[in-house]
Amino acid sequence: MVIEVMLSDDHAVVRDGLRMLIEAQPDIHVIGEASDGREAVHLVRKRCPNVMIMDIAMANLNGIEATRQVRMICPATQVVMLSMHSSMEHVARALQAGALGYVLKESTGADVVAAVRAVHAGRLYLSQKIAAARDDTTSRPGVSPLQSLSDREREILQLVVEGQTSGQIALQLGLSPKTVETYRSRLMHKLSINDLPSLVKFAIQHGLTSLE
Repeated sequence: MVIEVMLSDDHAVVRDGLRMLIEAQPDIHVIGEASDGREAVHLVRKRCPNVMIMDIAMANLNGIEATRQVRMICPATQVVMLSMHSSMEHVARALQAGALGYVLKESTGADVVAAVRAVHAGRLYLSQKIAAARDDTTSRPGVSPLQSLSDREREILQLVVEGQTSGQIALQLGLSPKTVETYRSRLMHKLSINDLPSLVKFAIQHGLTSLE
């Protein structure tokens, strides 16, 4: 059986490298590529792949929120998160969103291939560095402040840090601008953040968006 894979990364050179690596395997085939999280979700709606390799930090919906949506749309699609972040908070959030694999970008190609095969078989796969850190952790990782937000608040936070105005967000989500402002004020209060620059900094630190 051939494992059908989709790639989602905002760097074309990374996607090209992953495609070459995967297409060299006789049992794995790439059936689609996305350059951002929203495109990844759109592709999954059209055709559920067996596995999605998902970059964690992308514009237009970060990998963790995209994973959450992908898993809702097509529960049969298993997700391998590809990330430069090795913190246990990022790992925990990825797994909570539904990812079954977490591979660091510093890993070898063989690690990525092994992750694809493992998650397709329904097994958890973590890069060796992540697995070792997880084993060494004697207490549960601290709760992410993002867990205090509702799904709608996380959605609006994502759009705000992407630079959209309250009017644009309202139009996209079918809400009034006043309702969007209410959600925005509420989520900033929950995060103890008072201004937009601090909110963007928070988003970068927690993998919601990148510096690019």
